[in-house]
Amino acid sequence: MIRHIVIWRVKGNTPAERTQAMLRVKQAFEGLRGRIPGMGHLEVGLDCSGVDYAGDVVLLTDFESPEALDAYASHPEHLRVRTALSGVRTTRCQVDYVVQQGH
Repeated sequence: MIRHIVIWRVKGNTPAERTQAMLRVKQAFEGLRGRIPGMGHLEVGLDCSGVDYAGDVVLLTDFESPEALDAYASHPEHLRVRTALSGVRTTRCQVDYVVQQGH
């Protein structure tokens, strides 16, 4: 299994604008649940720490194989979400790793 984690910082001039952007990202990615072959778990979290070095939104997804993760990158539903969120983020970090079974 491959775990795919993405962390974003979002745009916004006020705390309210940033919160709206965070909620928009959360809603868009949660809409992918059950629509992507090979994707198991999907979780979207919003930062509640408020520290200046934290990301704003985290996406955690599990894929049954590296091939499933590769297919996700070009899946029409994923591309639709990416297009819909164009201009919302300021930075993006990603980690993909193999989940060791039994740990």
